Amino acid sequence: MTADVDVRDRPAQAVRRARAAVAVLFFTNGALFANLLPRYPQIKADLGLANAQYGLAVAAFPVGAVVAGLAAGALIRRFGSARVAVLGTLLTGAGVLAAGSADTAVLFAGGLFLAGAMDAIVDVGQNAQGLQVQRRYGRSIINSLHAVWSIGAVTGGAMAAGAMAVGLSRTAHLTASAVLLGLAACVALPYCLPGAGGTPGADGAPEQGCGEGELAASGGGEGGREVRPRPAGRLPTWCVLAAFVLIATAGTLVEDAGNSWAAVYLADALGASATLAAAGFIALVGAQFVGRILGDRLVDRFGQRAVVRAGGLLAAAGMGLALAVPTVWGTVLGFAAAGFGVATTVPAALHEADELPGLRPGTGLTVVSWLMRLGFLVSPPAVGAVADATSLRAGLLVVPLAGLLALGLAGVLRPRQP
Repeated sequence: MTADVDVRDRPAQAVRRARAAVAVLFFTNGALFANLLPRYPQIKADLGLANAQYGLAVAAFPVGAVVAGLAAGALIRRFGSARVAVLGTLLTGAGVLAAGSADTAVLFAGGLFLAGAMDAIVDVGQNAQGLQVQRRYGRSIINSLHAVWSIGAVTGGAMAAGAMAVGLSRTAHLTASAVLLGLAACVALPYCLPGAGGTPGADGAPEQGCGEGELAASGGGEGGREVRPRPAGRLPTWCVLAAFVLIATAGTLVEDAGNSWAAVYLADALGASATLAAAGFIALVGAQFVGRILGDRLVDRFGQRAVVRAGGLLAAAGMGLALAVPTVWGTVLGFAAAGFGVATTVPAALHEADELPGLRPGTGLTVVSWLMRLGFLVSPPAVGAVADATSLRAGLLVVPLAGLLALGLAGVLRPRQP
């Protein structure tokens, strides 16, 4: 409690520096793994992996995230959110380097498992730090931080494309990116706020006073405006929560398709060069960034329900058309439409779950955040199995189907508020 009082008594400049520091953590987290993704086609070819084998190996990343995710709360309570995020960033870089340098499928999967485990811990740490800074600001800034993550992902993809264009080896490229981004995170650490921030409690829910749920309950939301709970209607709470999980999972399925398969599909199925194949992933995360920048204004004007419905329709139509008429640039545009369409899907589900009546503060947020990772776990091997049985083009139908899923379930989200 004393630390919180001391932080609040600091001048505003310190809080602005903390915001810049946590933005660096979001940026490095987005950029680290994105440096590896465009290298996937080369790794798949060098290791001689079939689509199903490749999908199983790539699934090691979300497996690591699921296994390690629950440890984040205890680590943050013990060492502080900023320290955990920075140390996790360093270890994520080590995992990415190990995966990119692997000469066997087992080592490739092992590196991805380490990277995924550390990425899950970093994700909780940086969001806890971001929410801590947000409380000092007294207004919402968390969406802008997630937009910075998207900038980092685009930058990481561009770094990988540049490294491939000049013929830099995977080991040299990923070593340089891990060192550079790790140093950036270390430089940001002294400017972060001390303490645990919005860490989960023993039961997995954020502690009182540490998360957005407490602000909502106390009427201390953005600008002091009371945040009213979303009426659940006649649906039981668990049904509404399950719908939020599926909406968030729809967003993760689209993201994973871009992460794991965009470069492979463009290179193998459409004959794009290695450099051009990276454009699919870059287009998806770039459009997702634009959608997140515009998302707050769109939600304020039209409501979560209308924005997610429109986004789901855009993702389904854009990627569906790209798969129906396959061309390199048409596919790149299809991934861009999908990324823009699901830009607010996961944040909407997390925010709505956090304010769901009948649950302890933070419980809905924890459940949705945990279960949506199963999309990353199930998607790669499922798409790979469909690709081996038919074609990767058929496997990527998961993207328009995910858009339709978000479109169909958006009715549980909040409409436009006065």
